[in-house]
Amino acid sequence: MDFDPTPEQRERVDRVTEHVRNGLAGTPPRSPDEPLTRDEWRTMAEAGLTGACLPASVGGGGLGALDTALLLEAAGAACDHGGLPFAVAAHLLACGVPLRDFGRGDAVDDLLRGMASGEVVAGNAVTEDGAGSDVNAMAATAERDSGGYVLNGTKSFVSNAPEADVLVTYAVTDASAGFLGITAFAVPRGTPGITVGPTLRKTGLHACPAARVTFTDCRVPGSLRLGAEGQGGAVFQFSMAWERACLPAVYLGSMEDQLGRTAAHVRGRRQFGRSLGGFQAVSHRVAAMRQRLDAARLLLYRACWLLDRGRPEADTAIAMSKVAVTEAAVANGLDALQLFGASGYLTETGVEQRLRDALPGTLVSGTSEIQREVIARGEGL
Repeated sequence: MDFDPTPEQRERVDRVTEHVRNGLAGTPPRSPDEPLTRDEWRTMAEAGLTGACLPASVGGGGLGALDTALLLEAAGAACDHGGLPFAVAAHLLACGVPLRDFGRGDAVDDLLRGMASGEVVAGNAVTEDGAGSDVNAMAATAERDSGGYVLNGTKSFVSNAPEADVLVTYAVTDASAGFLGITAFAVPRGTPGITVGPTLRKTGLHACPAARVTFTDCRVPGSLRLGAEGQGGAVFQFSMAWERACLPAVYLGSMEDQLGRTAAHVRGRRQFGRSLGGFQAVSHRVAAMRQRLDAARLLLYRACWLLDRGRPEADTAIAMSKVAVTEAAVANGLDALQLFGASGYLTETGVEQRLRDALPGTLVSGTSEIQREVIARGEGL
């Protein structure tokens, strides 16, 4: 068992860290009305993030899950806010992975090539107001038409929707078939019948814009179907394994940056004649932050390693790592805010932003409760 990254991994991580940090230097705190910009997206693309796990044949990095997670972790540490690397992760994992493994033909290759270069931004349209975690309850439909399908329905909380050039969406093609009645599609933004609603005002992750998307008699050619008809449930599960394994790495990076800033603050801040770090109540809280972070990191690396090897225990490991990382991000965010005191509550310090960005982590890509169900099933319960 070797815990040292390879020289190649170190080089990639260092390159991403330097490029992202320099490219986004001086970015001010974000408001809910300030989503990502194309210049910021270009910075992430130039760092190799938007195509990290996409095939080299379309300009991607051809990386596996663990190496992809390492780059997302580096981006999470280099960015002052979590929204932009989160947006990249949604683009890459929830959208790029299903196109990579289930798409066929020139049209799909063109989309992948654009996604890898950063010219194409992808959004994942699966969640519905009436379905939530119950994907089998989705109401959007896709009916066969000459040469393709006609989509109807509304998706909510579509990450990147306001900026997306392509939407990976799922719809019911056979209502009587349950899990086997869902089909996946890649739908270009310019397709007639797509309406993107206003940007949703979220508590955090502001640079990752989200909106509702409505499909009204939207005709999609069969060439843009992902996988076979009725395979959408399996396509979704496969892409979610990658997203649940790799996306939380963004939080590992943000927690590492957060912990470094917090430790520096309590060393330098003096109260009652000595540094805050000299008080056991403070030093033990910092120690707990380090323990949560390192434990979560080990679980995530192991989960990605198992995913790369196609091991059957990967599903349980991924569920454990997602719970550990996202709940640690919230707990560490609360501790950092407490240790910074009143200054941590000011938006200009960025301390409260790390906490706000962490809050949705326990909800997206399957709630903590859903992950614990997966873990319980792994124990035969």
